[in-house]
Amino acid sequence: MDEILTSSWKQVEQVIENALAEDLASSDVTTQALIPPDLEGRASIVVKEDGVLAGMEVAQAVFRQVDPALRIGVLIQDGARVRKGNEVAIIEGKVAGILRAERTALNFLCHLSGVATETARYVAAVEGCKTRITDTRKTTPGMRMLEKYAVRMGGGQSHRLHLGDWVLIKDNHLAALPAVGLKEAIECTRRASALKVEVEVGSVAEAEEALDASADIIMLDNMAVEEIKQVVELARGRALIEASGGITLENVLQVAEAGVDLISVGAITHSAKALDLSLELETKR
Repeated sequence: MDEILTSSWKQVEQVIENALAEDLASSDVTTQALIPPDLEGRASIVVKEDGVLAGMEVAQAVFRQVDPALRIGVLIQDGARVRKGNEVAIIEGKVAGILRAERTALNFLCHLSGVATETARYVAAVEGCKTRITDTRKTTPGMRMLEKYAVRMGGGQSHRLHLGDWVLIKDNHLAALPAVGLKEAIECTRRASALKVEVEVGSVAEAEEALDASADIIMLDNMAVEEIKQVVELARGRALIEASGGITLENVLQVAEAGVDLISVGAITHSAKALDLSLELETKR
């Protein structure tokens, strides 16, 4: 577990608690009706397709919250590449506890591993370039810290964690203040905050204006590759250049080769396909 997730673990515990409450894990009528309370078992979590693992700490926390007596052995750590058929964890103890926690634990593990796997695809696609793949704030409400953790497990980096991380002047900020130009907006934020300033632009002319106003990061929104190359040439190290919008696995390398420092991809969190994992149970008779 990395430092950012560790520092927000209380928030993660609340997410887990909410997920278990949503599933009525304490009132599993099927398990109550069928499973003897003293029945012991052993379960393994098995990977059904190749990918990158993320969420083992969360899955462990789910099992422990349901039944603190469960014994959990992690066989493969977050960030590792896994292959179909790999066992990633063993859970031993009361079968009732395992069954009540099963779906919630797998929901976290499958989703976060899916995010890590999709991120790893983008990172691999730009291998050899200086460009770093970052996430966005396009995350599932309540799951941001976990999804951004999964991005890091896939080899990506975190963009802003939240609105307080740094200034990001977007088109709607300027649309709300039509009398205020880009340069004036940057100067205004500099007076109000010592945080770094990023500006979203949609043209080479806007990028040049942002550079002249000493923006720290310039986000090129849905700009063509030839325009991106022009901005990179204009910047010459004066600011970090970020490409965003319309980025896919098919075009990410072309954008990276244009010379940008960062490529932010919303799809790695909001559209990642869950990685298929399952829990296989054996009872001790």
